[in-house]
Amino acid sequence: MDPGSAGRTDDARAMTLADWAALDEDEPGEIVDGRLVEEEVADLVHEVVVAWLIRILSAWPGSRGGFVAASGTKLAVSGRRGRKPDLTVFLQGGKVPPRRGLVRVPPDIAVEVVSPTPRDARRDRIEKPDEYAAFGIRFYWIVDPELRSLEVLELGPGARYVRALAATEGLIENVPGCPGLALDLDAIWREADRLGPPEEEG
Repeated sequence: MDPGSAGRTDDARAMTLADWAALDEDEPGEIVDGRLVEEEVADLVHEVVVAWLIRILSAWPGSRGGFVAASGTKLAVSGRRGRKPDLTVFLQGGKVPPRRGLVRVPPDIAVEVVSPTPRDARRDRIEKPDEYAAFGIRFYWIVDPELRSLEVLELGPGARYVRALAATEGLIENVPGCPGLALDLDAIWREADRLGPPEEEG
């Protein structure tokens, strides 16, 4: 199976990147090989972790003069693929993204918070690293609340990512590419643990 077909359904709509950019902002989906496919199914743990990261990154002095954006950012990662990371960071001094429409400027950081389904994990861990690297995103963060892990991938030679950081707990004070940023992983997991148990189905 083509790894890019993950998440594709038989009724996936053929669509150009321009068509995708023109969709209503509330309409979900990403573009894979010219077709609109389903996005990840985000649960409340996912949203709590994303909100926590937005707060921390927005308060980080290194982000001042840049932009920290949530999941509505539509990246044209190739001619036939469009992705919406959970979080993007454009640092000061780089190219400025447009206020509307497709973003063809690679952010400095893209963050994906992994949802607990095999399809979504495959998308974030297998498909997106190659796409984001080819697009030129310097750092790709993969945050997995189920594994309680953070991986930071850094763009290396040949437009391939190398793992620059892997951690599961503690205070991370040397985040690659982010001088002065401290990430308290224990605090992230404590925030997620404040949620109640999953609701029983049926």
